[in-house]
Amino acid sequence: MIPDIIIKLKKEKTCTLIDVAIPAGRNVVHKEAEKKVKYKSLYIEIQRVVIPVIFGAPGIVKRSLRKNLEAISGKYSADSLQQTAIRGISHIVWKVLRSAT
Repeated sequence: MIPDIIIKLKKEKTCTLIDVAIPAGRNVVHKEAEKKVKYKSLYIEIQRVVIPVIFGAPGIVKRSLRKNLEAISGKYSADSLQQTAIRGISHIVWKVLRSAT
């Protein structure tokens, strides 16, 4: 049970755990629920520390993403994260197709 991203703020003495997933299309809701169950016991002990950031493969997100991003220190735009996810996916597809020829 190790999160993908850990943000440590030494001055504030805080630590934010971020667990990222990129499920296929309609599995976005299921994946967010799965992440919450995965961290439930930890969440009970240290509430509001694990922030699920879930992107569907084509950049689909739940409405709760914007609220979850507000809980992370700094300014993050759901739109820019979606664009980055889509660019990353298209790069992977391009790389796979290129190696297949």
